[in-house]
Amino acid sequence: MKRLCLYLLSCCLGPSAIAQISGSFVNTGGQPIPFANVLLLNGTDTTLVKAALTDEKGLYSIASPPAGKYLLRFTGMGFQIWHSPLFDISATRKSQSFGQITIHELSHQLGEVVIQAEKPLFQPQLEGMVVNVQSSLLTKGSSALSILERSPGVMIDYRNNSIALNGKNGVMVMLNGKLIRIPMEQLVHLLNGMSADDIEKIELLTSPSSKYDAEGSAGLINIVLKKDKQQGTNGTLSLTGGYGYGEKATAGIHLSHNTGKLSSYGSYTYSRNRTYSDIYILSYQDMPVFGGRMEVLGYDTTRHLQHNHDASLGIDLKANAKTSLGASVSYNGSRAAVTDYNYGRYLLYPDSVLTYNGQINRETQWRNLVSSVYVERTMKHDARLNFTADYLYFKNDNPSQVQSSFITSHGKQVDSNDSLFAPSQRGMANTVIQVGVLKADYSRQLNRKLKLEAGLKGTYTVSNSTSRIESLIDGKWIGRTETINDMRMRESIGAAYISANLQLAPSLSLTAGTRYEYTRTKMTNERTGERTVDRTLSALFPNLAFSKKLNDHTELQLSYTKRISRPSYNDLAAFVGYSDPTAVYTGNQFLQPSITHNIKLGYNYKSYSFSLLFSRDDNPIARYQLTQSPAANLLYVSPQNLAYQHNITLQATLPWKVNDWWDMSYNLIGGYRQFRADYPLVPVIKSYFGYSGNFTESFRLPQNFGLELTGWYNGNSYNGTIKVGPMGTLSAGIKKELKNNGGTLQLSVADLLKTMTINVYYGTLTDEAFYIKNHVKINTESSRSPVFKLSYSRSFGMGSVRQTRQQEGAKDERDRIRKD
Repeated sequence: MKRLCLYLLSCCLGPSAIAQISGSFVNTGGQPIPFANVLLLNGTDTTLVKAALTDEKGLYSIASPPAGKYLLRFTGMGFQIWHSPLFDISATRKSQSFGQITIHELSHQLGEVVIQAEKPLFQPQLEGMVVNVQSSLLTKGSSALSILERSPGVMIDYRNNSIALNGKNGVMVMLNGKLIRIPMEQLVHLLNGMSADDIEKIELLTSPSSKYDAEGSAGLINIVLKKDKQQGTNGTLSLTGGYGYGEKATAGIHLSHNTGKLSSYGSYTYSRNRTYSDIYILSYQDMPVFGGRMEVLGYDTTRHLQHNHDASLGIDLKANAKTSLGASVSYNGSRAAVTDYNYGRYLLYPDSVLTYNGQINRETQWRNLVSSVYVERTMKHDARLNFTADYLYFKNDNPSQVQSSFITSHGKQVDSNDSLFAPSQRGMANTVIQVGVLKADYSRQLNRKLKLEAGLKGTYTVSNSTSRIESLIDGKWIGRTETINDMRMRESIGAAYISANLQLAPSLSLTAGTRYEYTRTKMTNERTGERTVDRTLSALFPNLAFSKKLNDHTELQLSYTKRISRPSYNDLAAFVGYSDPTAVYTGNQFLQPSITHNIKLGYNYKSYSFSLLFSRDDNPIARYQLTQSPAANLLYVSPQNLAYQHNITLQATLPWKVNDWWDMSYNLIGGYRQFRADYPLVPVIKSYFGYSGNFTESFRLPQNFGLELTGWYNGNSYNGTIKVGPMGTLSAGIKKELKNNGGTLQLSVADLLKTMTINVYYGTLTDEAFYIKNHVKINTESSRSPVFKLSYSRSFGMGSVRQTRQQEGAKDERDRIRKD
């Protein structure tokens, strides 16, 4: 009986014959061609399905895809390109062997020419949308934040330094698949300083599977940096100069060397940006500290000079046929000098007038370091085991000096012995965050129909933050006790996941999995020793996804995911920032995590994509909301939990190829949204229709010229009870491919029509703290002057060689094989 049980178990778990597409390539002398690209292409539109490299013996094998028509393409350095005849994969013909194919060498030496990418800018997938960054002319000289701003469904709130996706906050950002666990404000600054020239693609994952962290109720944004795998030594040099209100400059270099067994790469980018913005404020409020009702007219100008440094270094080693290992490190550093000039006119009813003049000088310096090592082992039966260790270090210093005057209509200073109105104040804020991650992932193709993935992950975070505001009174610096913060946070997250991909039928697949996460968060006031936060959370986060191919052109998708957004360190911390004499930025130690349930229905026809997303958020977090202190003498600007938020969102991606020289793509997102807020003076329920859209028009012109026109528009939206008015921009770029591999010259203009103005409204839905009703108008730099940038880039090395006269318009094979 025992032997019978063991036999049955081995039959269930034992390897099945896995269908493959296989063969080998040799040269005319009969010698194998190693490390050449073998691409499996969709037979209807030649899009990439899978890719592989030949081994030392010229052999290759690719696991058979779902039923359909396919082509096989061979490309190798110094060899002619080969295409197979069109062939079918079906339920009765699951394998295809091409045997040994002889490839002829190129008959003449090729000139050195830059490879041109022809990937579509936006590519829908089951988990979301892929933005192929290098397919846009406006990438050169841009930042990662600028690319995100032009991406479908992404909205950047520059005033509050936050990112929303499909009308929802709670977005987490990853770099090469690793969460960047720093406060959102610093993250926005980091992305604004990160050069887009170093980015391969951005994945907007609205329905991520269980192998990803459950963090991010609105989804995940994964930024994938370039990692050139072209044989030989290759590089790219780029230079950008520009001007808007102030000068802009970027210089960068990317180098890689690949022997087939050892691959190394590195990059460095420096950027300088002088910019400007101004803010107009008209506010009505009832402030007891001023004696009651008043009207405030404010004006603020900001001058900003920022220097950024981005560097990365990595190495991958194929130790043997089954083992690979590697390490990488990326560094981002920024130093900025910011000067704010503030003017305020306070009309106190019935006839008293106060005038405020202030100058805030701030210095911001932060450093972010992410390092990673991995080992991957391929075992029997196509099983893979991967171990990864990551370490993140982030440090931010933000000292400030405030000089102000607050005088009456008679020219007398308002009580200067009160710390609220002291003419001289200073602030300091220092944050250090360290994150360690250990992860193990296992995958195995159990048989032709079933693939299993599983993993374990542990994350430990330590954050230390010190901040305070001091006032100069009678020649002494006096700390404002309500603004002192000296906190230490420790957070542990343990996670385990399992996911199965099942091919139920040739045209029907199912992915099902779940992720378990246990979190403990502890916060301690280092000054008093008090434990202010000690909470645990354990939960399961299941996901389910169906995909049904109706025919060669049409596919239906249905998925369910459950996600979470935990309060960040800054969300929970105490008072940390100065706004004006009667307002401070603060945290909220009573914040609860937000839980989200998402159901997504998708429909793809050829390259067109449509999706309908239903989501419910319990306790969603809205940042920078208005509440008042118990003593009614301070306005708190802090994060708050909404009671709930419901979204029904329709998204459409519509690419068109008008002709051989004109391509266009339109992305439209809109839907019904409803939320309830209980923290204002009067609770409120709000329902509204939100929408956004963007488009790209690309033109291939004679004489190696290219032209791109792109624009985006966001309708009215809400951040909690704060209304954000519509906004949008129109930008353009033109490039010229220089002869004889002379490089690329490109001119771009951002915000051609000078429309990037942000309007924010408080008190439009209900009674807010101190009965505030105001309108804040923010004019960004480009609303005063379009931002012009001139860029030059040149690729060099073996990777820039291609057969232009015979293969003009060929696909960018180098980029296509980065992911299997």
